[in-house]
Amino acid sequence: MNTQTFTKIILFTIMLTLIGGCVAVGGSAAVTAVAVAHDRRTVGTVVDDNVLEVKISNAVSDDELLKKKVRINVTSVNGTVLLTGEAPTLRLRDRVLEIARSFPHVRQTVNEIRIAGKSSIGSRSNDAWLTSKVKTRLIRTEGIGDASHINVHTAYGVVYLMGIVKRAEGETAADSARLVKGVNRVTKVFEYID
Repeated sequence: MNTQTFTKIILFTIMLTLIGGCVAVGGSAAVTAVAVAHDRRTVGTVVDDNVLEVKISNAVSDDELLKKKVRINVTSVNGTVLLTGEAPTLRLRDRVLEIARSFPHVRQTVNEIRIAGKSSIGSRSNDAWLTSKVKTRLIRTEGIGDASHINVHTAYGVVYLMGIVKRAEGETAADSARLVKGVNRVTKVFEYID
């Protein structure tokens, strides 16, 4: 790692730590700072994406109509916001989408919210386990380059791959993820650089 990259990481970590009123962002500062060194996004875009995730999540959980009725996960990469989870009605799902789309820096939303009751802890634990298995497999897969360019999120056994990648890297990553036992489907939400 060169001196300039190391300096950016240190400054970024300090900046995130100093952000007031946003414990989730500050608490993940060290992890985020290390990830920035390998990310194809700019430091500012990584910050915008992390802030978007927290702000959208907070706005949904603070909304009187949605409070305690929906379970939503927000993942943002380069302004593309992936929404997964459950809402009991179309009206509530549409309200979540309305909230997410109201934030600056949201370039597009990918709606993968199911109309259903909240998923079980067992289902969510299985998804977390699948995510870790896919990430581990991607690290070992040749032809991807740096697997840290790929964000992996799993919901109901469906693996969502996000990031800024070369088309060949994205295809290789998707093919590799499909081989993980328990994965029902792989959905690419990539932004291609070639």
